[in-house]
Amino acid sequence: MDRRTFHKLAAGAAAAAAPMSGQQGFSWPASKKMIGIQVGAVSFVDEGVEPVLDNFEKLANINTLFVATFTYGRGIAGRQVPGQPLPDHGKQEYDTGFHGGNYTAIHPQFYSNTVLKDFRAPDHGNFDVLETVLPAAQKRGMKVICWYEDVWRNDVPNVSKLAEKDLQGRTAGTMCFNNPDHRGFLIGLTQDYVRSYPVYGVMWGSERQGAFSNALGASHGGGRGDPMRVTCFCEFCQKKGRERGINFDRVKEGFNELAKFVSASRGGKRPVDGYYVTLWRLMLRYPELLAWEMLWTDSLRETYKAIYLAAKAARPGVGVGWHIWHNNSFNPIYRAEQDLQAIAPVSDFLKMVIYHNCGGERLASYVDSVGKTIYGDVPRQELLDFHYRVMDYKSEKSINEIPKAGLSAEYVLSETKRARAGLEGTRTLLWPGIDIDIPTAASSSKSTPAGTKAAVEAAFRGGADGVLLSRKYSEMMLTNLRGAGEAIKSL
Repeated sequence: MDRRTFHKLAAGAAAAAAPMSGQQGFSWPASKKMIGIQVGAVSFVDEGVEPVLDNFEKLANINTLFVATFTYGRGIAGRQVPGQPLPDHGKQEYDTGFHGGNYTAIHPQFYSNTVLKDFRAPDHGNFDVLETVLPAAQKRGMKVICWYEDVWRNDVPNVSKLAEKDLQGRTAGTMCFNNPDHRGFLIGLTQDYVRSYPVYGVMWGSERQGAFSNALGASHGGGRGDPMRVTCFCEFCQKKGRERGINFDRVKEGFNELAKFVSASRGGKRPVDGYYVTLWRLMLRYPELLAWEMLWTDSLRETYKAIYLAAKAARPGVGVGWHIWHNNSFNPIYRAEQDLQAIAPVSDFLKMVIYHNCGGERLASYVDSVGKTIYGDVPRQELLDFHYRVMDYKSEKSINEIPKAGLSAEYVLSETKRARAGLEGTRTLLWPGIDIDIPTAASSSKSTPAGTKAAVEAAFRGGADGVLLSRKYSEMMLTNLRGAGEAIKSL
């Protein structure tokens, strides 16, 4: 499909959907909750399609498969992460040669508007996960949704032409939402899935944020990055900034000063007026910092819309939704950017990540990171208590306890209620992501059947329209999957 044809179709879809309100042409049985599980191609290759589907039905009443179709990351594809305990099913070995890519056939006619042509996953030869799984799933009445994510590797042919740039013009390992080749790839991939296979829907996710939050390390594991390597400042972002009236020279100056602040803070050098005041001084002096952050966020929202319109142009009744990163539970800045009312018009459903078990470890990591930059004046426990308060969920364990204890079912309940309230007045379905055996450190909390059962029950008490068992079947223990099933059966 050439650009002119696509824009014509997209315009038609937009006109048909105006005003867009989510669920345009998409329907889910009102009497049936969505019970989903994320699963990669490797599970079907290792265990066979029918045995895997048998487990899903018998253990957890699964009615929807979120099949990992495109990723270069281990979060949703591949076997268990090396070094973590192997689950009680599947091959009892690690796939140390994991590569990733697209786990379906590539139909070239959909990729005329991108330089990316060679992105087929080599892991399983010519195995096409959708072609293989769809017939078996349909016989059982199971729906299939493509699950693709924003995770890349730097040796994909031509991928550097799509990449973000840092302040010094160095190529990053992430792709720019304003790059036309990246946008063309996402549109092509979406239409390939929807036109080539009878899938029920598509879900795409991007676990990233803008340069301002990244410089501050405002995410779990966020304190390891170089504040000078934040993104994106490429030619396409600069052009978009100029169109918004943003002075790029001021942007560069502001981010250079921010990098100095962060580097000094992480080195233990307290500013004369403290961390919080000094950061505010920078923001007041350089309002371009927040303007650039919002430019990045708006670019992500525009990517959502482009994928939504591409899918609806291909087939109006297909479902389209998004995976919303776990950082939404930790970082107030990121949560402010995830305005559900703004996202809902192009969202048939949302998977809000509410991972309780690994959440304790992740929250502690976030607190430790921002406790050295923006909140460097605040002791760790007080900083955690502050986040419990401003993120509006009941206090959990102390900062020293939460990695070992995880977060509770009450966290799942409150976060589900908050998302439900945030979607009030929309038709967007809420499908929280529930943690089953997501890897944690050896000394940190591990999933249990009782904990999984409680989390699933809490999500439904909070008003969820379904649950999505996450991250991937290939790392889940069947005993814990059964715990989810017990909750579902009891409901």
